[in-house]
Amino acid sequence: MEKIKLNSNAIKFIALISMTIDHIGLMLFPECMELRYIGRLAFPLFAYMIAEGCFYTRNKKKHFLMIFGLGLLCQIVYFFALNSINQGILITFSLSILTIYSLDLALKNKKQYIRLLLPVAMLFLDVFLCLYLPTLLPNTDYAVDYGIVGVLLPVLIYLGKEKVQKLAFTCLGIILLSLEMGPWEWYALMALIPLALYNGEKGRLNTKYLFYIYYPLHLVLIYVISLAF
Repeated sequence: MEKIKLNSNAIKFIALISMTIDHIGLMLFPECMELRYIGRLAFPLFAYMIAEGCFYTRNKKKHFLMIFGLGLLCQIVYFFALNSINQGILITFSLSILTIYSLDLALKNKKQYIRLLLPVAMLFLDVFLCLYLPTLLPNTDYAVDYGIVGVLLPVLIYLGKEKVQKLAFTCLGIILLSLEMGPWEWYALMALIPLALYNGEKGRLNTKYLFYIYYPLHLVLIYVISLAF
């Protein structure tokens, strides 16, 4: 029997399904924690795919601006609809991508001070936004989703040279998230199973824009349904 292999499309679909179940549990059935446990798979799967996307994408600027632009649009909607300044997952991944590209740019630069200054400046920005800024806004719900560990997880995965290293860094990130966010985050370790089956291939379907379209639409739909409850 041929071994089971999953391409990037399959991983993304698993992540999308997990994310949807998580948000249904959050907004419609908050008492049903089993839905939230299933939803823990989504973040590490998406983080891994973000790292893969940074490695393979040809237009880095477009890649970043697309995710950041959609994230900014979602934040505007959150602010006016929910009066919230909590920074969603797309802002988290925007910081991840910017950090990865800053490291790439620094490594390619011949000037030693730029090779050192650029990563330090980017890390300072990550720390400021994730750790320090919340202390300046104590009476708000401001936070960067998954915090500094969530921002750096795709960076660690990106730096992994081999699949074993990438899986090890993913596992380390999940452990750190679990220690920071609580015991239910340990269920995210289940994401290591599909990632271990990942074959590094893209797949036949073009799902490049699927997440960008699906993410805001499913949130709007679940929110509208929640108003009827």
